[in-house]
Amino acid sequence: MQIEAADSGARKSSGSAVSRLVERIQEMIAERRLSFGDPLPTERDLAQQFGASRNTVREALQYLRAYGIVDIKPKAGAVLANRHSDAMSSLLTLHHAISPASFREVQGFRKIVETGAGEAALPTLTEAQLADLDVANLNILDSATVAEAAEADYAFHEKLVALAGNAVLLASYRYQRQTMLELMRLGKETRFINEETWRDHQAIVEALRAKDRIAYAYLLSRHLDYGMRFVRPTADREE
Repeated sequence: MQIEAADSGARKSSGSAVSRLVERIQEMIAERRLSFGDPLPTERDLAQQFGASRNTVREALQYLRAYGIVDIKPKAGAVLANRHSDAMSSLLTLHHAISPASFREVQGFRKIVETGAGEAALPTLTEAQLADLDVANLNILDSATVAEAAEADYAFHEKLVALAGNAVLLASYRYQRQTMLELMRLGKETRFINEETWRDHQAIVEALRAKDRIAYAYLLSRHLDYGMRFVRPTADREE
């Protein structure tokens, strides 16, 4: 029984190490602004950079490959995959004409993920995590350009998803990062709404602080629906 328990603990520890590494590789991809076709560092370099074993790196890359985030190519190694580029590009038309139907698809995905993540985090939510959200939200007020505001807006929402502590959920959300950023930029180009965004975000944080699940879900849904006013109503007829 002791041997079985030890073996079970080792498997759990190994799985946690892979999950943590997957999250750190995702963060690296975002920080370096890598795009489809760009190579990732070699297994050896990733192992050195993150202090992980080669086996852990290999498992993390296979996980990312299974979710269509990277391709593993002979000799070239891991590169960011382009398997979903057609699906992503179909969500967006030319720069100024996002389809309302496509917008609803993206925001629907975000509602499901962000609402679920926040609710999952409520029982163990700490004041330190809430303070981190407060700081991320203040970055929106400090944004001087549309691009900066979009990045700060996305960063806040990503932190909401990260509260759940689920690496698979966070990886799925991050995979849609560029699409979300484009939508955020489009809305902010139409109207620079930093203060309104900050107020909406702060209300969401306060609902979490009060551990009010209903208020959190309502305020988040209302906030995500707000962007529809910046989408051209004629776009659906053009499809």
